[in-house]
Formats: sequence, structure tokens, C-alpha cells
Amino acid sequence: MAKTLWISDIQSGSFTGEVIELQGWIKRHRSSGKIIFMTIRDSTGEIQCVAKKADMNEENFDSLKNALIESSVKLTGLVKSDDRAPGGHELTISAGLIIGAVNAQNPFPITESAMEQTEGGETEFLLDNRHLYLRTSRMTTMLKIRSTIFGSIHEYFRKRDFIEYQAPSFVAGAVEGGSTLFEVPYFGRKAYLTQSWQLYAEAAMPALERLYTIAPSFRAEKSRTRRHLTEFWHAEMEIAWGGNEEVMEHGEALVRSIAKTILNERSDELESLGRDLNLISRYADSPYPRMRYDEAVETLQGMGVEIEWGQDLDYSKEKVLTKDFDVPHFLTHYPKIAKPFYHRPDPDDEKYVLCHDLLAPEGYGEIIGGGERTWSEKEILERIDEEGTPREPYEFYIDIRRYGGVPHGGFGMGVERVCSWLSGADHIREVIPFPRDSRRVTP
Repeated sequence: MAKTLWISDIQSGSFTGEVIELQGWIKRHRSSGKIIFMTIRDSTGEIQCVAKKADMNEENFDSLKNALIESSVKLTGLVKSDDRAPGGHELTISAGLIIGAVNAQNPFPITESAMEQTEGGETEFLLDNRHLYLRTSRMTTMLKIRSTIFGSIHEYFRKRDFIEYQAPSFVAGAVEGGSTLFEVPYFGRKAYLTQSWQLYAEAAMPALERLYTIAPSFRAEKSRTRRHLTEFWHAEMEIAWGGNEEVMEHGEALVRSIAKTILNERSDELESLGRDLNLISRYADSPYPRMRYDEAVETLQGMGVEIEWGQDLDYSKEKVLTKDFDVPHFLTHYPKIAKPFYHRPDPDDEKYVLCHDLLAPEGYGEIIGGGERTWSEKEILERIDEEGTPREPYEFYIDIRRYGGVPHGGFGMGVERVCSWLSGADHIREVIPFPRDSRRVTP
């Protein structure tokens, strides 16, 4: 009985001259009557397959001849070395079985010509057919890179004795401001979908001291930019006894680790997307400079960008600022008026807070936001009252300071933003299986 192999196993050359079995889907198909050329794909790659009428059962041959794109097949054949074939090998078929046939009245809608008319898969047609678009080589590649990035994040934190910790998705108050809260009915009361794990991470900080999560967060973002989603995956961390500088050190080390991992494990996929591996190597090895908020404002004003001191930097400004960066830069010490109550005022100048954003180069902008927390009861009450925020929804958060509060800090990283930047994606929707934004909640 022939051994069933992955296409990557066949393309390795280890089975040249052997009869094997292959399972996959038809990506391309053409026939000249007595010979069939097919490209078969599975999750590991593609291979050219050739079927000749003279070498096969007639009924078997005819079924393969009439098979349509995306029909699933099980093939038996001889592995041959051929420098002209993609990957250097092809399969000469001796038997084939159609497992899941595609109906000729309803052919696979995503054709190569349709793909050629798109830029990064961003047409409404491809978004409407996302459940099928996932099968294309570009999306398969993006999802593999995404998976590797998720694995790298887990590996980074676990190697440093962080504890994975989960927080609720239904919450009573805001973390990142009320304008992007999703309100949901909750048994006759108001609740919201979480914007961040942070407040509940701080509750567990005195117990676990070093903790992290990778979980969905929700923002009612109306912004239609290439980096905004309403549901995204958030990698977040919190450490006890640490300040802004230590948190930045972890952020830089994590991003370096991710860049190194995808360079080592996904270089073929990156190159297939046209990504310059030298750039990824630079992001993995070069130090990340620090820039204070005031310097960034002066730089932008010098470039003709309209911005006033005290304004947060939106994506349009980050895009200009980061366009010519060679590596990620930390932007630190935002004005207190621009940041939420949980950011600790700088003891050296209380106009500022001890916070940071990590801005990715090439115009991708913020990928990490974090800082030192307002950790004493006195300071947190002052900050909450300054903002005019009601205390009641945050009583549990204030309690953390009442009972043995310590200096601590953390950050949140948008995983899709990191995936977009490192893969060179045109839009953040390319790196998540089923994107959700202000216009789309299907399929």
C-alpha cells in the first residue's frame, strides 16, 4: 500500500522514484484530451501532477479530466524529479479518486483572473467570500505567519516564567475611553465588551507578579484605516515591582524575538510575499531608539503636520513620523492630559506620564502601548477625579492600591498590527481569518 505524504515531503526529494499517495485540492487544471496537467495543493505546498490516458483506467482518467478547480482528490503516483516543475518534482498519476466534487453549475468563484484584479485581497467580492478566499496561497501564507507569531509570543513569556492569565470579556467600565466601547445588554443591565485585559490583570498582579495573555479585545472603531479592526487579538503583560523602562525592555525584546522567529521559521513565506528579509533581520537585531513626545511634536511640525502640544498622535500623524524610520522607535512621556487615569504622572514633571508607544517603521505606526501604572490609592483617586470619571465601576481597581499596592506596569500589543507590519500587508484585514470592522460582521 502506498504511503500517504504531504506535498512538502514529496518536494524534499526524499521520495523520488517511489509510488506514493497524495491528498489535496485541485488548484489548476488543463487537459489536451489524452493527458491532464493538474496543480494540487495541500496546507504544505503545491505540486504538478500529470495523468496520461494510456497509463490509467479509462473511467478513472475521465473523472479526473472532468474535475473542476477546488475538487478534493486522492491520487496515487510515481514521484519524479523535474527541474521544470514548480518545486523540482512532479507526480505521474496511476490512479485517482475524486473525494469532493465541485458542481459544474456552481464552480469555485475565486478565479485567478479575479485575484489579479485585486490589491492584497481587498475587494468587497473577496471579503464577501472570505470563507473561500482563505484557501488561496496568499491567505494560507498569512495565516501561517500569524500562527508562528502567536507561538513566538507564548514562547517569549513562558521562557521568562510569566503566567498566562485570562480576564472577562464582559466588563462594567472603559479602559481606553468611552467613545470606543461596545455596549451590550446584560440581563437588564448595561455591560461592555472589553477593550483590554489590563484592569483585571492588575487585580491578579499581587498574586502572580508576572502575567500575560493573548485574547480578543473589542473597540467600536469607526476609523477606516488599514490598521483598525473592531475585534482584534491583544497580547498583554503586567509585572509587579517594575516601571516604564523595564516594561519597554520587555516590549523591545518581545518584538525582536518575534522577528527572529519568523525569519527562522517563515522565511520562504515572507519571500513569497515579496518581503525583504534584510528588513526583518534589522528589526530583530538593531536597538530601538527612544523619542520623547515633545520631540515627536517638534519633528511633525517641522514636516508641516498640524499638531498641537497635548494632542494624542492619531494614525495619520504616526504614519508620517514612522515613514522613514529604519527600526521601531519608542515614543515616551506623553502629556498627562492625553492619557487615561491609570498612567502614572512623572515624579520629575507631573505634566507628563510614564508611558510609551512602540511605533513600527514603514508607516505602520503604533504596535505597542504601555507604561507604569498609577499605583498608590492617593494618586489613583486624584487621577480618576481629575478626569471626572465615576469611581463606582473602578472600586475593585482602587482596592488593589488599598491593600499592599506596589509599583507595576505593563503593555498591550496588537497582534494583527505586528502581523501586518512584519508581513508587509497592505491592510490589517489580510492577516486575520474573518475581519470585523465598522462595515462588516459577515461571513
